[in-house]
Amino acid sequence: MFEKILIANRGEIACRVARTCRQLSIHTAAVYSEADSGALHTALCDEAWLLGPAPARDSYLRGDRILEIAQACGAEAIHPGYGFLAENAGFAQACDAAGLIFIGPPAAAIAAMGSKSAAKRIMSEAGVPLVPGYHGEEQDPQILAQTANEIGYPLLIKPTAGGGGKGMRRVDEAVEFTEALASAKREAAASFGDDRVLIEKYILDPRHIEIQVFADRHGAVVYLFERDCSVQRRYQKVLEEAPAPWVSEALRREMGQAAARAAHAIGYVGAGTVEFIVDPEGEFYFMEMNTRLQVEHPVTEMVTGLDLVEWQLRVAAGEQLPLSQGELALRGHAIEARIYAEQPHNDFLPAPGRLDHLRTPQAGPHVRIDTGVRAGDTITIHYDPMIAKLTVWDRDRASALRRLRHALAEFQVAGASTNLGFLQRLAGHPAFAAGEIDTGFIERFRESLIPAPSRAPDQVLAMACLAVLLRNAELARKRAAASSDPYSPWHLTNAWVLNDDSHQMLHFRDEAGDIAVTALYRPGHYLLELPGGKLRVCGEREGDTDIRADLQGLRVTATVIQREAELIVLWQGLSYHLHLHDPLTVGMEDEIREGSLKAPMPGTVAQVLVAPGDEVSAGQPVMVLEAMKMEYIIKASADGVVEAIHYQAGEQVSEGTELLAISNNGRA
Repeated sequence: MFEKILIANRGEIACRVARTCRQLSIHTAAVYSEADSGALHTALCDEAWLLGPAPARDSYLRGDRILEIAQACGAEAIHPGYGFLAENAGFAQACDAAGLIFIGPPAAAIAAMGSKSAAKRIMSEAGVPLVPGYHGEEQDPQILAQTANEIGYPLLIKPTAGGGGKGMRRVDEAVEFTEALASAKREAAASFGDDRVLIEKYILDPRHIEIQVFADRHGAVVYLFERDCSVQRRYQKVLEEAPAPWVSEALRREMGQAAARAAHAIGYVGAGTVEFIVDPEGEFYFMEMNTRLQVEHPVTEMVTGLDLVEWQLRVAAGEQLPLSQGELALRGHAIEARIYAEQPHNDFLPAPGRLDHLRTPQAGPHVRIDTGVRAGDTITIHYDPMIAKLTVWDRDRASALRRLRHALAEFQVAGASTNLGFLQRLAGHPAFAAGEIDTGFIERFRESLIPAPSRAPDQVLAMACLAVLLRNAELARKRAAASSDPYSPWHLTNAWVLNDDSHQMLHFRDEAGDIAVTALYRPGHYLLELPGGKLRVCGEREGDTDIRADLQGLRVTATVIQREAELIVLWQGLSYHLHLHDPLTVGMEDEIREGSLKAPMPGTVAQVLVAPGDEVSAGQPVMVLEAMKMEYIIKASADGVVEAIHYQAGEQVSEGTELLAISNNGRA
């Protein structure tokens, strides 16, 4: 076994690898960018080395710099985690040339699967079923368009390199193909440095099933059963579970054996995942092979009781696989939810921000938390916006799902928008509970999973009011204690007025609009006049953020984060954002100039598609933004003429920044 390894990654996977190394008494060296100075993974390792500036191309993708650090710190091997250099055949070769062990498959295996087109040919020869499509090298747009017409619509355009859904485009009609192809190629080039694509027939109502495989240097290959990854948005996974809720033992064995053949065909070593698309009739087709550990590997660990990172380390050190196929068994059911800083209501766009508050459920045999961040850390535009992975386990799917709903309700994040509310609605959806899932699940139930903005419930408003009133009372007590006349009536906070009931008006604004609440002062409690009626409340603070309250006989606890006029109420697993504002400003909002287009997220302008004076139509792409490894197309909201362009390609923009202006002048 190794004495010391370097972990060439960041975030939760770097933390995950570091924890297993600590259990095996392996010393670890971390690497970090300037943006990750002080990050959790640097604290969990024995030492940490600076790579370079924040952009990944200047830090985590600097294979030469990583090799220099590995040799300088005396590491024997490099664990690439997932993403960045994990599936880079050139880096694997460079490790070998430098006398370092790459904790992953041989470079030849990575190269074989690195091109989706080449992978399809190899799988066909190995007898693994393939989706009908075009996997050749020809990339002329006209030829690709002609080929697409021959395959038939709907179809998928997929980059031949990379993964994670980046650069994938579904095309339903021939008129959409040219624009979708150009967009797919741009995103593929930006993400993987390779704009080549392949085209495949789009299987309607499919399930996404992947098989975890493991191989050693002695020729042994096993499969560690399947994971269902069908619930996805933007071609990226949201929930994963094992075993798949509808897969029979016969289909499990058939897919597992096909995955093992795939691994044998390329001389695979280490952890890998063979991904299949399965149609409603149970026919399965090879999609791709990920030559690395997958993000969702904790699901497999929970149902097998194994540590896959430990297996990686042992196999890389030359040991045989710890178990044979016959010794592997499934136990219970596990589900993983990916918690992201993102905006589900805005097409799941990333939402960078500071994590002012982070509280996770208690970890134990049934609940697992994988994260690379702490309260006070910032989710930046430079990397993936994942906050944590929440994985639950129980004896069967219904019990595991109940645990997932409970754990999601206990997960608290404030300071950055998250998908927690969306995940709660997803985990509680009857169709999901029934196992009626496929890759179109989120789109099919979008209205119920991502409802329109609604007013905060009265109980949430009551907790917000109580937080404000208790804070005001505490500040008044402190001022009185520090003054020369602590008993002066001017220090009172009971809103006394002559010939009127003692009261205070509190004006809030949430995502649904303005809300006025009257707080009437009573001995020992407040009487709140809320939109839904009157409510008697009293309570006290517990620590800096929690409030224990009595809401007319109902005793509850909520977390309220208050930053100046902004309040975030974390209540029953959901997050409510409220703005406390001056009543004189009610209804007065900044006017948005007609035709202006603003950035929906922080990012970098990748491409400007129009010029001043151009006529545009509603829905026409005018600019492309890149952020957190994703591409977002800005489209004209109405017909008009481009009046001004405020940013050019390569420039960074903040959320809400006006990118360009379109005027309807000159249009009939």
